[in-house]
This record gives sequence, C-alpha cells and structure tokens, in this order.
Amino acid sequence: MTTEVQTETTTPRKRVLSGMRPTGRLHLGNYMGALYNWVKLQHEYECYFFIADYHALTTDYADTSKLKDNIREVMLDFLAAGLDPKLCTIFRQSRVPAHFELNDMLAMITPLSWLERVPTYKDQQEQLKEKDLATIGFLGYPLLQSADILVYQPSFVPVGQDQAAHVEITREIARRFNHLFAGDPGGASVVTADTLRRQLDSLENAPPSHGYSNDRIVREIFAGETSIVDPSSRASGVNPVLPEPQVLLTPSPKLPGTDGRKMSKSYGNTILLSDPEPEIRAKLKSMVTDPARVRRTDPGNPDVCPVFDLHKVFSSEETRVNVREGCTTAGIGCIQCKGWLADAVVAELAPIQERRRYFEAHPQEVAAILEAGNAAANKRANQTMQEVRVAVGID
Repeated sequence: MTTEVQTETTTPRKRVLSGMRPTGRLHLGNYMGALYNWVKLQHEYECYFFIADYHALTTDYADTSKLKDNIREVMLDFLAAGLDPKLCTIFRQSRVPAHFELNDMLAMITPLSWLERVPTYKDQQEQLKEKDLATIGFLGYPLLQSADILVYQPSFVPVGQDQAAHVEITREIARRFNHLFAGDPGGASVVTADTLRRQLDSLENAPPSHGYSNDRIVREIFAGETSIVDPSSRASGVNPVLPEPQVLLTPSPKLPGTDGRKMSKSYGNTILLSDPEPEIRAKLKSMVTDPARVRRTDPGNPDVCPVFDLHKVFSSEETRVNVREGCTTAGIGCIQCKGWLADAVVAELAPIQERRRYFEAHPQEVAAILEAGNAAANKRANQTMQEVRVAVGID
C-alpha cells in the first residue's frame, strides 16, 4: 500500500496499528476477537497489520522449529479472512528494523517498575511454569509492543474492552519520551526539511552509515512519494514526536471453546478457520452444554450454555429464537441445537476457506504481498525514526 501523500487537497485517514503473534493456523476466537474487526477497519482507516514474529520468541524461544510455517499459516489466514493488500499494509515485524531501534531508545527512558507492574507479566509466569520466562525479553515485551505501535505514529490501536489497559503503558512511555525530548536536547540543533534537502547532494555518493542513511529513501521522501513532518514543528509540543495512541474499542464477543472455557490453543478446544466441514461438525457435536440438562426431556437454560454463546455470534435471529424456545421447553435436543450451530459456522467460514485455497495455490503471490507490505512499513517507520533521532539528538 502506498502511504497517502499529505497535501492541501487531501486529508489522510487516521492511522491504525495492530498485530498478532504467529502461533499457527488461526481459530474462531482469533477471528472474532481481532480479524473480523480488522477487515472492517481497513475500509475506514490507514491500517498497518503485522505478524509479530519476534514476540513469538518471548515465550517460545527454546523451540523455533515451527516459526517459519506458523508465519506462513497466519499470513494465509490474514488474507483468507479478508485483509486486502490494496486497502491495508500487511508485514512482518522482524523485517522492519525500526521496531528494534525504537525499542532500544525507549528502553533507555522506561523505568523498570513500569514493566514489572504489567499484570500479564506475573500472570503468564504462573500459567507457563513449564517455561523459563526469567528473561530480559519476556520482561521487556510490553516495551517492544510499545515500540511496535509508536513507530507508526498511529491514532488508534483496536482492542477489546479487556485489553484497553494494555495500551496505557504505551501512552505513558510516549508521554515520557515527549516530555524529555520535546525541545532541543543536549544542545543538538533541529534539522529542518530544507536543511535535509540541501544535504542530498552530499549524501549521493556517501556510504550508508549504520544502515540508516539511505539516500534513495531520502530522495523518495522529497520527491513526494511519501510525506514527512518538519521536525522543527515538534519543538512546541503541539505535534509530539510520538503521539499518544488512543484505544479504539472494537466488539469482542465471548467465544467459548468446545470445553466451555475461553477458546485457546493451549486448551486444545479450538475450531480453526481452516477446519473442514466434517471436523467442524464433529468438534461442535462434542461441545459441552448446560450441565443441568442431563436427559433429552429436561428443559435447558441457554443463558448458561456455551453452545448458545456461539449461536449469539454466528446464527440468525430466527435460529436463536428457535433455539431458546426449543431448549427451555425441551422441544429440541442438544444434538439438533449443535447441528443448527454447525450450519451457521460452516456458512460463515465457507468464503474464508475458499480464499485460503486460492492463496495456498499461489504462494508467490502471497510472498509478493508480504514483501510489498514490508517495504511500505519500512518507509513509514523510517519516517518516524528520522524524527526520533533528531529529537534525541543523535542524528
């Protein structure tokens, strides 16, 4: 995707950033919790969606044998779910070095106590006791998440209500950075766009410095292929170098797995987006129901039944009415109820699976989409880092 050029006659869309760890093929929980909303957002916002392959190392660093395949599977599910490379940028985190440069810069100013107080830090250590998570990488993963977000200067981060607090540390880190470097740190002079433009000729034949001075990228910036904000405008604090992203609350319905707990691969209770129809029906047929309904003639309570939670998401209003009436009066059995649910889930996944088969058959097209996304993400992230280096005083 080409970043929209900011001119007097165009109003750029608000930017959105989100990502997902590559844990293999995605399931209904991933779809309804994130992908379903991403597909809608790409029509309204300038969206960047990434595969967080470095984040996969925070807990699974001891075995990376499946990482390459998992990245491929997630990319296929992204495209199958409806992410359109013409409408959004899809890329790999590890292919954009600016993520890690900004992470290192932010690490210099982030108090250790901020990371230690992140709720999921101790929670995951308790849940994953079989893994050694006493690593700098695991402690610092919220900081890397913040860098992932801030390097694109997004307006919004789409999350569910239960994840809204996770964006707050990013806002705090951005606030601290802007407070420390809002003016002219260390006596460094602010380099304006005009100054950079005059330096182009001297950069023409100069060798790259630390991989950052790329005269081709700089020329593209001033040729109008992308936009750049004059760093000198940051000094007033009106336009901070790292704007604090806002939470974009998105619907995230309760989606239980086949055992009634939250759908998760760690519980082995998932329904994959790529599961064939017979497997979907078999999984749903074994799903737990209202524990009080022991016999076929016993009336049930849909409000405590995990199966009905899925009906709320995937079934039509007419089907939900029939399920409630049939369940509470014992007019239908659980097998019939699950059959209706399977019909709805299969219908929902049919176009997704059709698109997946297409992309599975065209791996070169998938690779090209990802490479183009990597390039677009690099261009936008480098734009931010140019401002960051100037602000910090190391440019």
